Amino acid sequence: MADLDALRLRFARALEAVRAPGGAPDPAPYADALLVRWQEPQRRYHTVAHLTAVLDHIDVLETYAADPDAVRLAAWFHDAVYLPERSENEERSARLAERALPEAGVPDATTAEVARLVRLTVTHDPADDDRDGQVLCDADLAILAAPPSAYAAYTADVREEYHFVPNDAFRAGRAAVLRQLLGLPRLFRTPYGQEEWEATARYNLTGELEMLST
Repeated sequence: MADLDALRLRFARALEAVRAPGGAPDPAPYADALLVRWQEPQRRYHTVAHLTAVLDHIDVLETYAADPDAVRLAAWFHDAVYLPERSENEERSARLAERALPEAGVPDATTAEVARLVRLTVTHDPADDDRDGQVLCDADLAILAAPPSAYAAYTADVREEYHFVPNDAFRAGRAAVLRQLLGLPRLFRTPYGQEEWEATARYNLTGELEMLST
């Protein structure tokens, strides 16, 4: 069970780190509004547990980021709008950040960076010099390197989120996603991700693809 109070504190710390001191609004209502979104009933994988995991992975990778607190705020917003049947979730999430963060006292440049990072999660393909993008994408994809039981739970949760898709169509679509991921030269872009997660993630993806293909 996610610790909502701990998450609120983590949001407040990230927000306070990027905005000018004094006179800014209380972070709590913004954290609460986001947590309501992350607990919506249509979510099975994209839940507060996923948010917590991404934040934990950013903590591991933060030395690679140019602005780790902007990356943390991007994690909060990256699936804030999530409807499995819609394709524009990332864009709508980025626009939510563009509305909420200036109101919360975040400078325009940081708001723009957060929104850019959220949009980057459409492709998970950051540029070689995009340190913040590499950290966010690696943190978001770290589930692919989970131990077997956790990876199985992840795939089951994803299937449940897409319960409205017939089995054959889901298998075909999921297999296409797995092939696209396996076709990337590197799943992970940070040195830590490449060293610690790459091989296990490829093993998990290959095994899932084989299961879908039988």
